[in-house]
Amino acid sequence: MSKEEITHRVETALDSIRPYLEADGGNVRILDLNDDNILKLEFVGACGSCPMSTMTFKAGVEEAIKRAVPEIKNIEVVNLTTA
Repeated sequence: MSKEEITHRVETALDSIRPYLEADGGNVRILDLNDDNILKLEFVGACGSCPMSTMTFKAGVEEAIKRAVPEIKNIEVVNLTTA
């Protein structure tokens, strides 16, 4: 599967949870998908500084991506806020 196809599937998975992020004034964007299928994301808006962003990532974003795109080996968020 090509990098473009995987990226499209990741975007589709993110679209399924974006309404919840946007309701709280935030969002998430893809920064990079490398050749080893390691995905880099960035939380934007309110999600970038929210103390609950770790929970949002684990229970929402990561779960949605791994369910929809099992080819992804690891997900890193560059600005994850730890409580």
